[in-house]
Amino acid sequence: MKKAEEVKEILSTLTRAEKAELLQWVVQDLGDAFPGIEKTPGVCGGEPCIVRTRIPVWLLEQARKLGATDAELLRSYPTLRAADLVNAWAYVRAHGDEIEQQILENEKA
Repeated sequence: MKKAEEVKEILSTLTRAEKAELLQWVVQDLGDAFPGIEKTPGVCGGEPCIVRTRIPVWLLEQARKLGATDAELLRSYPTLRAADLVNAWAYVRAHGDEIEQQILENEKA
C-alpha cells in the first residue's frame, strides 16, 4: 500500500485539470478490465474467475445455460455475491467466444 499512499500524496498536488487528465489515462489503461473478474496465471489455468474465489466464469455460464438461476447459483456457491454474478454476466457478454471455448475445452476433459 505504500505506492498507493505515494500516489495519494502526489494527487493532492495536482490541479483539477491534471487530475482529470490522469483519470482519463487510468480509464484507458483499464480499458478491458472487468471489476470482480481476474485472470491469474497458475490459478484455474489462467481462466477468468470471480475474485476471492477459484470459480471460473465459464462454469457459471455453463450452469446458467443448463437452467440454473442466479438464486440457485448463490445458494450453491456461498462465497458468491449477487454483484459477482452481475460481473460474470457482463464478462460473458463481452467475451462470449472465449467463454464458449472454455466450456467446450472443459467438457472434453
